[in-house]
This record gives sequence, C-alpha cells and structure tokens, in this order.
Amino acid sequence: MLIGVVGSLFSGLFFLYKDRNGSQRTAKALTLRISLSIAIFLLLLLGFRFGLIPGYTQ
Repeated sequence: MLIGVVGSLFSGLFFLYKDRNGSQRTAKALTLRISLSIAIFLLLLLGFRFGLIPGYTQ
C-alpha cells in the first residue's frame, strides 16, 4: 500500500506537469493517494486495537 501511495503521488505530479488542459487525472491521482493513506492509518489503528501491533510499555 505504501508503494501505491508513492506511485500515486508521482503520477499526480506527472499529470500536473503534463496535462495543461484542465484534466481531472491529477485530482483523481491525489484522491487515490489520500484514500490509501487513510486506509493505512486505519489499518494501523485497528492492528494496535486488536493487539496485532504491540504497544509501547516501559
């Protein structure tokens, strides 16, 4: 998923530079990046909540 986020970021940059006619590809690529980032964050929260990711203890 992290590779997907980075790939979407670079594709958004490419479409921003390449498409000068107001195409929606940049917005779609950045929306995909945000969606994947939120999914990663939620999976981390769920993993911590259900004990799949151990918490920090002293």
